[in-house]
Amino acid sequence: MAIDLAVIAAYLLGMVALGWWGMRRTRNKSDYLVAGRRLGPLMYAGTMAAVVLGGASTVGGIGLGYTYGISGAWLVVAIGIGILALHLFFAKRISRLRVYTVSEMLDLRYGGNSQVVSGLVMWGYTFMLTVTSTLAFSTIFSGLFELPRVAAIILGGAIVVLYSTMGGMWSVTMTDMAQFVIKTVGLVLILTPVAIWSVGGFSGMRASLDPSYFSPTNIGGGTILTYFVIYSLGLLIGQDIWQRVFTGRNDRVAKIGGIGAGVYCLVYGVCGALIGTAAAVMFPGLANPDTAFTLIVEATLPVGLAGLVIAAALSAVMSTASGSLIACSTVTSTDLWPQVRRLLGRDEGAAHGEGRDEVASNRIFTLVLGLSSIGVSLAVDNVVAALTLAYNILVGGLLIAILGGLVWRRGTRAGALASMLSGSVAVVATMAVTGLLSNEPIYVGLGTALVVYVAVSLMTEPTDPAALDLWQRRLRGQDDPDEGQDEGAATAAASDATGPAPNDRTA
Repeated sequence: MAIDLAVIAAYLLGMVALGWWGMRRTRNKSDYLVAGRRLGPLMYAGTMAAVVLGGASTVGGIGLGYTYGISGAWLVVAIGIGILALHLFFAKRISRLRVYTVSEMLDLRYGGNSQVVSGLVMWGYTFMLTVTSTLAFSTIFSGLFELPRVAAIILGGAIVVLYSTMGGMWSVTMTDMAQFVIKTVGLVLILTPVAIWSVGGFSGMRASLDPSYFSPTNIGGGTILTYFVIYSLGLLIGQDIWQRVFTGRNDRVAKIGGIGAGVYCLVYGVCGALIGTAAAVMFPGLANPDTAFTLIVEATLPVGLAGLVIAAALSAVMSTASGSLIACSTVTSTDLWPQVRRLLGRDEGAAHGEGRDEVASNRIFTLVLGLSSIGVSLAVDNVVAALTLAYNILVGGLLIAILGGLVWRRGTRAGALASMLSGSVAVVATMAVTGLLSNEPIYVGLGTALVVYVAVSLMTEPTDPAALDLWQRRLRGQDDPDEGQDEGAATAAASDATGPAPNDRTA
């Protein structure tokens, strides 16, 4: 056990060291928020896979495999399909926009200012995702080091907040790439074949388990559909996911790297389900299926390798936590804080700060939000319901306005705002009637948002041609707001910005 703990401690120290390395590469706002928009295909694929495959996909996915057999793979498969859909149909356009947040995209497409509504929804989603991830890896810390819950939350949260604050997206990228390698080696290449071999292979599993464990639909058709609606569609519009798209060197890198990440997610989901199925043979009747992961690691792997695989699970949760934290910080600094300054009448000189000052202010946002997430994690025992609320409002409120703006020229700002408000209200109202964890709210919210978006758009004046012209030029990659001008005034000045192509360095 001492050797396993040493491996895990080395991993944690390595994350802090990579955070320091990322800080040394961070020189301006673009570096801090989107890694300078210069990742190559391999790093892009690794970091994209790392951010979407968190504790729910790893420990939770193995728990689903324990309960439902191979059908337990559907949650992670839905995530993989969402990543594939994003990069096959939308990533090329998103990458060319050269924005920092989803709300900036909405403003660019529709004209005017919708950042308050969309920014608040996105902020709630990213913050609660950070909180739930903090709780998830604190549970692992508590079990590993036999720490009290409070100490585990503070220790685990402090490490993520430290390396995320230091270098922003560069630090998160460096740590995510290391975490991707550890997850691949520990869970896919080591634990999966060892777990299957330990129970006598596939024939041994079939001989020991009910045939339902090998049915693709054992988990239920309704559950499978809901996974696709919530997770596949949610991944199309989440700030934490879009922010990774913005890190690609160009739209070709985003598409190729994203397809690779999506395929990897499909493999990861199947591996998790197989590990869980093997655990069902070895440890029947567990009261909590999520404990199947640690039990099968301890039972099948030697000292040292067990520590590596546990570090892999820890890395899965930490990558999601750091990604959501930097996304929440970006929404705060880009979408919400400028609105607060305007209300206070203090926005006169906000647009002309030096790059290092912008980095310092973003570090402050990241630090404050990270400490706040630790505080909320200490105050609650279970935030699954709150995360479900945030995710349902995200999809029900923003999906139609975002995808409508990407594919339907006739969509208007009034239609988008009405869609966001009505979809969010419909989700909350349906939850109040049917229950917080029911399947109906997301469908009611999406249906309401779609009808309202189309109806209001058709009843209102089309989007200003000048705004649409700017939108189309950005989609063609003809305007780059990061080149030769202040980023805070990018949207207003983009019509005059036809500077050189984006930085072509490979990271």
